Amino acid sequence: MDYGKFYLDTVEQTFLSKYAQHTRDTKGRLVPIAPCPLRTEYQRDRDRIIHCKAFRRLKHKTQVFLSPEGDHYRTRLTHTLEVGQIARTMARALRLNEDLTEAMAMGHDLGHTPFGHAGEGVLNKLIEGGFIHSLHSLRVVDLLENDGKGLNLTWEVRDGIANHRYFDAPATLEGKILIYADRFAYINHDIEDAERAGILKESDLPKDCLEVLGTSKGVRINNMITDLVENSYEKGRIKQSPLFDEMTCKLHEFMFVSVYTNPDAKGEEKKATKMLETLFEHFMKHPEQMPSFYRSLLDSYPRDRVVGDYIASFTDRYAINMFENLFVPKTWKT
Repeated sequence: MDYGKFYLDTVEQTFLSKYAQHTRDTKGRLVPIAPCPLRTEYQRDRDRIIHCKAFRRLKHKTQVFLSPEGDHYRTRLTHTLEVGQIARTMARALRLNEDLTEAMAMGHDLGHTPFGHAGEGVLNKLIEGGFIHSLHSLRVVDLLENDGKGLNLTWEVRDGIANHRYFDAPATLEGKILIYADRFAYINHDIEDAERAGILKESDLPKDCLEVLGTSKGVRINNMITDLVENSYEKGRIKQSPLFDEMTCKLHEFMFVSVYTNPDAKGEEKKATKMLETLFEHFMKHPEQMPSFYRSLLDSYPRDRVVGDYIASFTDRYAINMFENLFVPKTWKT
């Protein structure tokens, strides 16, 4: 008997809700592998994600403010960690599968471009069939990581990664938890970063939202989590109360107008957009200048998709350095 597997199964059967996704019920991996005596399949997925190169690159990818100089602005990596913390808290309170929830959270933004949603918009315009970061995250873990072998993740983790946008419909309640965790995290930490940047003051926020959700980041996140847990517990669904849902949506809409499309906050995006468009055009004309791995994909995928794969992998600073190397004259040195 595999006592490690027996123990893990027993723990899940004892402590998880009947609505949770149990590891033994996984739909499995694209390529079957031998079980681990110490970890569940979802723990293994989390570990594969946090050890991959795409995860490490998140530390130099924009969250909201492009290449900020301050030490305390969020990046895609710190956003991912905050999402993971919120998701785990809700999953544990609801007795859902915390390992599955964490694995999804760690992988949900692996497909984000340099310069955040500005980069996503560029590639969505230039690639036939479009570019959506959640679906590209799935392409990263299925194909682009591990020199074309992918990470070979379980079906449930892949489903959560591909369906983490607000109006998506993931197959598990753990996937639905991720959607709310992502939303609670970015609304609140984007407020804090905008205040740090001088774009917002706390007094600018809608007063009815503050009265319901809370007047500080920590209080708001705690209240959002508590409200969701109280309205989801043992009911086989994940949802906020009508009032909290209304106020969360209103606060999101306020952030969209005041920060996400604010010329002061996003003034550099036009430059980033032009830079990525120029890089895309260059590699479309000169695919031989891409690394050998990406050139090898040209036999199986359209050129615009592969060029998009390459550019999406860039960090902010790598994109800037690439642009400078290709298009900015260098000082002659003797």
